[in-house]
Amino acid sequence: MNTQMRRVAVAVTAAAMAVSLAACGSAKESGDTGAKTGAAKGDALTIGLLLPENQTARYEKFDKPLIEKKISELTNGKAKVVYANAKQDATLQTQQVDTMITNKVDALIVDAVDSKAIAGGVKKAKDAGIPIIAYDRLAEGPVDAYTSFDNEEVGRVQGEALLEALGDKAKSGQIVMMNGSVTDPNAALFKKGAHSVLDGKVNVGKEYDTKEWKPENANANMEAAISALGKDKIVGVYSANDGMAGGIITALKAGGFDKLPPVTGQDAELAGVQRIVAGEQFMSIYKPYAPEAAAAAEMAVALAKGQSLDAIATSKVDSPTTQGIPSVLVPVVSLTKDNIADSVIKDGVYTAAEICTPKFKAACDAIGLK
Repeated sequence: MNTQMRRVAVAVTAAAMAVSLAACGSAKESGDTGAKTGAAKGDALTIGLLLPENQTARYEKFDKPLIEKKISELTNGKAKVVYANAKQDATLQTQQVDTMITNKVDALIVDAVDSKAIAGGVKKAKDAGIPIIAYDRLAEGPVDAYTSFDNEEVGRVQGEALLEALGDKAKSGQIVMMNGSVTDPNAALFKKGAHSVLDGKVNVGKEYDTKEWKPENANANMEAAISALGKDKIVGVYSANDGMAGGIITALKAGGFDKLPPVTGQDAELAGVQRIVAGEQFMSIYKPYAPEAAAAAEMAVALAKGQSLDAIATSKVDSPTTQGIPSVLVPVVSLTKDNIADSVIKDGVYTAAEICTPKFKAACDAIGLK
């Protein structure tokens, strides 16, 4: 493991330990952290969990079960998690918030489809005495806590990886930037971080904000970029996540590229990892979901019990509507073919067998992945 990977691994471990140890600390009554007032609650809690969509594999495969498991551990199996997925529909998610309020959940974890659209629902829940934990995306409105990754750092790491892959070609051609959905506040942060690294070092020929993060929309945008710029001019593609990278790479293959230009990604989806093994995608951002999920669970249980977040939150962030939100930000890892074994396999996200299916066995063998 190289020095950078060791530093990241240490940071991730420290974040996970801080979250885990927080549960063992003594709880204090909250003054201004948004905790509910009144008599302290026991472990028989009802925690609402609203996730934004099911096109990205992470939410159903990782986030939901990890959060449910941690809440169960924290409450001796006595808490109940009420779950709903908005399937990328902001209006549906607002209705789901209303249902959670009607059901009188003790705390609500929300990963917003649309950070602005959810603000009214957040306020309504707050007025009903339900503390809100913004998960992965910083929802607007009076949220009580937030956990995610350093999203500008995600963009910076993606941009640095793309520059590394381009080398001397950085100035000889143009790149295409495929950003995420404008309704997702994280997408703006990824873009900001990427531009902070790329501006002045590469020429951006075309840049798109991709509606709903959909691979098919990224595919159509990439086809348009190839038509507008010409395939001989495109030397690299900044893709904000793996799903879009898949659509982009399909368009590049159809566009007649003799050799695929480097393409970035995010989320370390299995298909993305396999494209990295095959040499079709240069990198992805691996987010250790366990520390993020643990932080959300610990915040939700603490706030539901009327306890302070002092022993859990490691920083504070501001949203457009709320200042000084107690937060936990988890470090990320730049995933390339060189560190698959030391990241997603070591952490148990995937096994080598899951990655190295017959289609990818030769490519896995070539990089020593077994």
